[in-house]
Amino acid sequence: MSLRQLLTEIAGGWVQAKSENFTGHPIANLLRRDLIQAIKTTLPSPTDYLLKASAGAGNWADVPWLSILNPAITESTQSGIYPVYLFRSDGSGVYLSLGFGTTELKRQYGIALARQKAEELRNTIRGLDNRLDDWDQKVDLRSNTTLGQSYEWASAGAKFYPLDNMPDDNALTSDLIELLEIYADVKLEANQNSMPVISNVQLLSKPFLLLAGISGTGKTRFIRKQSEATKQFAETFGLTVSRNDIYCLTSVRPDWHEPSDLLGYISRLNGPAEYITTDVLQFIAKAWRAIADSGLTVEVQETEGQGECLVVSGERAVLEQVLPYWLCLDEMNLAPVEQYFADYLSVLETREWCWTGNSFTYSCDALLKPATIKEVADKEKLREALGFEGSQYDELWADICQYGLSVPFNLLVAGTVNMDETTHGFSRKVIDRALSFDFGEFFPNITEEFFSPKYQPKRLSYPVYSQAKLEMFAQVAADSDAVKTKAFFDAINQVLKHTAFELAFRAFNELCLAVISVAPKTQLELEAVFDDFLMCKVLPRIEGDDDKLGTGDANVLQQLEIVLAVQLASIWHGERPDLLREEIDQPDEPITVACRSAVKLKRMQTLLESGFTSFWP
Repeated sequence: MSLRQLLTEIAGGWVQAKSENFTGHPIANLLRRDLIQAIKTTLPSPTDYLLKASAGAGNWADVPWLSILNPAITESTQSGIYPVYLFRSDGSGVYLSLGFGTTELKRQYGIALARQKAEELRNTIRGLDNRLDDWDQKVDLRSNTTLGQSYEWASAGAKFYPLDNMPDDNALTSDLIELLEIYADVKLEANQNSMPVISNVQLLSKPFLLLAGISGTGKTRFIRKQSEATKQFAETFGLTVSRNDIYCLTSVRPDWHEPSDLLGYISRLNGPAEYITTDVLQFIAKAWRAIADSGLTVEVQETEGQGECLVVSGERAVLEQVLPYWLCLDEMNLAPVEQYFADYLSVLETREWCWTGNSFTYSCDALLKPATIKEVADKEKLREALGFEGSQYDELWADICQYGLSVPFNLLVAGTVNMDETTHGFSRKVIDRALSFDFGEFFPNITEEFFSPKYQPKRLSYPVYSQAKLEMFAQVAADSDAVKTKAFFDAINQVLKHTAFELAFRAFNELCLAVISVAPKTQLELEAVFDDFLMCKVLPRIEGDDDKLGTGDANVLQQLEIVLAVQLASIWHGERPDLLREEIDQPDEPITVACRSAVKLKRMQTLLESGFTSFWP
């Protein structure tokens, strides 16, 4: 369909669509897929822009939109300026607006002053280009929601296209190109002088976290707060989601000794084979439904190494609106993790992301095997138990039955861990597959901030890479050729060589992914990534007595101290940026902390002098 036809179809069908089931609705698909594609063909340089669209997620948004972002200025609709199509809530027309993000304005100045700052910003932007005099249409979206109304005052100028008098394609294209030309002239100066910069979400390098620390430090609460932050993020896009949709708390029992305790099992007690599901498996299925509902493509493809399997594909703009789903395994090591979590640990390493420009594919081996599903006599009962009973999931369910249910990319598993006499330790198999956080070191309890917190964790999200490649380092200003990352890894592994703690390719890939995910701009930031890698992946592996670590000046800990004093010279005796926390009132102000591995190594050396040392608190 042409641009005119798409705008007409979406606006004209919007009111009726909002009264119908959201999942798989054709109007949502027109907005998120067809309209994006039509505008891409209109843009003079489509690769220079990032297109995002929202009709809602799980439930209808009151005001649908499609934004055209310049990634050099902003990749988020929460801040920066960008052209945006805004559809009226009542479907009577659509605006093409030069809008700006209000979320960061509200966070910096509060709701009361945000409108005032927005008006100042509007005047600044309009003063930069007199062509905006022809774009003086005030935006009236006829919305009753706070978010929809904020789109109205977050506009430097707009043109309105009524449903009953929609311009032809030539006029629509001409207006869009003119606004892009204005955008090109005003975006840099407006951004430098007036636009606040939103703190970005921090992508994790692994979707499996271990949060270790003494009881009562807030480990479980941290995971719950992450889900709440995700919920608030979703609301800024006009998406309606409850915390229970994206958060699942499961208490691990001491008698769990094999995967069926977590993922369910086949039962024949009542005659025919039936599958007994668990909360965890149902939550994994829910995360899969969120992917299917997002507008991404889920289909069977032939993959290298995995054969035919379920593959998710799509564009980055759609991917960024898929929310992370947080699974909290509380008191994870009350039972032996290697036993009840074995299936997940094995499948985790088969995740495969492939990127071509802004397009991606994702695949993973099955967690619930197709052979197991085939044993089930009543597959419709299993389908209902997993929430795939809607007709929109017919094709997906048929594929799951044939190829199994794999780990969805938006699933984040976080285990809380107390290391005491009632719990089990972790093998290097588990540590190698997880990000292990000494919770008190990364997120300290500060009593002075109990009533009025000054800092908060950054919002974390799922990885979008699985295998590091050299070209990915092009986005890492501090190490664009990966030379420093390789030198750091080789230096520490030279110390660990021929010990039980030696690192392999998996660890190097993890280090590279950590650097790529953070994309440090300075040497301090790069060394901060190295420091966190030591804390999350290297030092948790090291434990033992003199026989295992060596004695005197030759022990592993002392050798590491010598090497790291050189490799982390900028931060070893000083401070480094905190990559996982931000100030609540000034999120753009960097927080600095002492070099974590320097402190931890000294503590571990002191413990070794008593006969035995370990990373764990």
